[in-house]
Amino acid sequence: MRRADRLFQIVQLIRGRRLSTAAFLAERLEVSARTIYRDVADLQHQGVPIEGEAGVGYRLGAGFDLPPLMFSQGEANALVAAARLAQAWLDTGLAREVEGALGKILSVLPPAARVAAEAQALYAPAVGLGPRALTTLQALREAVHTRNMVHIDYADVQGRPTQRRLRPLGCFYWGKVWTLSAWCELRGDFRGFRIDRIVDLVVLEEHFQPEPGKTLADLLRKVEAEMVGRGTLPQEASRCR
Repeated sequence: MRRADRLFQIVQLIRGRRLSTAAFLAERLEVSARTIYRDVADLQHQGVPIEGEAGVGYRLGAGFDLPPLMFSQGEANALVAAARLAQAWLDTGLAREVEGALGKILSVLPPAARVAAEAQALYAPAVGLGPRALTTLQALREAVHTRNMVHIDYADVQGRPTQRRLRPLGCFYWGKVWTLSAWCELRGDFRGFRIDRIVDLVVLEEHFQPEPGKTLADLLRKVEAEMVGRGTLPQEASRCR
């Protein structure tokens, strides 16, 4: 990679993250940390407002931007493929946003590159969630973002009904099903729920605040500890109640 290209990539990587360490940048660009230190110093001398220091991490100062980028053919192909896959498994709201974003991406490509990207024989038939489950997924995704409590009527794998009051923490896609990971007020613990088994959902007006031991980060740490203890990958989808 030419040094000019590497400097450009450093700015792009730093811009896309809250904080980027020299070790992260060096790994992504396949150079030494010393090279990153030197390149960042040169960029700073050239007026690029990179804040931070060696050993801590870097971020880009507010108000700095770059001209519109031109995607390579490989990047354009990857974006089209990812968008097709995403649209088949996302809720209606996000799928619509993906379509809009993809249109903007394709609009900046040269005609030949656009035709090549759209002509890929890679498709994702819409054989995922049904209309009701997609609506539920969107409502849960939004509730996670706004931190609204939710109440669900749920049917477990044996079809037994249960009602739960939950703090929704995140929606996870497992290749076949979507699940909601949540803090269950009834059980006083983390629980997973298959979204296609949620019979009824009510998003409550009540909001919740992150509490130690009840956050998504706590759940992920718990799963990681279980993985280490078992020496296996987590089977979260099979643990859904």
